[in-house]
Amino acid sequence: MPTVKPARGQGLTRRGLIGAAVAAGVSVPMGVAGRATAARPDPGPVRLTLPQPTGPYRVGVVPLHLVNRSQPEPLAGPGRYRELMVSVWYPARNVQRYPRAPWMTAASIRMLLDSAGFDPDAALAPLTAGHQGAPVRNPGRRLPVVLYSHGAGSHRSDTTIVVQELASHGYVVVTVDHTYDGFSEFPDGRVTVREDDAHATPWTYTRDVRFVLDQIAHLAAGGNPDVAHAPLPAGLGAALDLSRIGMFGWSKGGTATALTMGTDQRIRAGLSLDGPMQSQPLPTTDLYRPFMLMTAEFTRAAEPAVAEFYTHLRGWRLNVQAAEAVHSSYGDNQWLVPQLARIIGMSDEELASWVGNLDPARAFRIGQAYPLAFFDLHLRHRGGHLLNGPSRSFPEVTFIP
Repeated sequence: MPTVKPARGQGLTRRGLIGAAVAAGVSVPMGVAGRATAARPDPGPVRLTLPQPTGPYRVGVVPLHLVNRSQPEPLAGPGRYRELMVSVWYPARNVQRYPRAPWMTAASIRMLLDSAGFDPDAALAPLTAGHQGAPVRNPGRRLPVVLYSHGAGSHRSDTTIVVQELASHGYVVVTVDHTYDGFSEFPDGRVTVREDDAHATPWTYTRDVRFVLDQIAHLAAGGNPDVAHAPLPAGLGAALDLSRIGMFGWSKGGTATALTMGTDQRIRAGLSLDGPMQSQPLPTTDLYRPFMLMTAEFTRAAEPAVAEFYTHLRGWRLNVQAAEAVHSSYGDNQWLVPQLARIIGMSDEELASWVGNLDPARAFRIGQAYPLAFFDLHLRHRGGHLLNGPSRSFPEVTFIP
């Protein structure tokens, strides 16, 4: 029987749910901060939706189950090691025979909704643009690689809109579940959640990411790092360009991106989606590689750690911010939570307490455009004008000097 552990402690907080889950794709535990006030009018679950990516390529995705045998994991029991679930997203071909992957597994979403105080059957996970196991599209050259680190109490799917956008434009994107600091499901059916005893810090995330980088190198060399050696999509390892690796993260994952860049030269460019830059020790290593902040609530004016970090960016740097953005605005929460609100009958006031006032249609376009422009510039050396200054296409976005 699969082991399903209950969420406890900080499992889901109102701010946190928007990033951790709501069957929608968030890092926001919705229940601990207050249960939904309106009854769901329709007893049948509705499937949420995600916007389609804009790139020229179809998208494939494959999960990998990794075990770090150099890292004991006391929470898993005696003699057990750190286990991670990751997903690899990539441009694909011949996708017709391969089903689209769900945004989150059914068991994980049910636990997420239940922990948040909602009916676990309130909604079904959206289907992503990723076709499970489809062969890699061979462009005749290796592809840049980007890693993604999620927010506290969340999961690796919480910024899928950005991830599948990058993959549709020719990137390989590796998303990481940080076990015991969010929701993750393993191939044997075990579901892990945020554990109070885990003491997960941004440095824990950095350790996970550096291990995943090692496994990517193994994959690029022709190996299969999956514990069970599950079949890999044709052409995956040969598609990886290890000389062009970037990283981005949301919230705690944004802080982990800064820490990883300070300790691992393999990361050539980093992007933080409203990372607070709070850790012990702080990310104070001088960085001479490109870094961009997309701030919302953890601004340089409001958070001294963010302001201090910015002074250590000695190379290309940029800070942009969307008007009316809240902590979850650059990820899937901004798009999915309003859908859930309609399903359960949430009031406009309660919805605003979750996602603020930034139009979801504008938020997801900002989330697609700016990360793509950043990695295009620094991993592909493709110019473009979006990062040169304010854009008439995105009047909400301000460049912070």
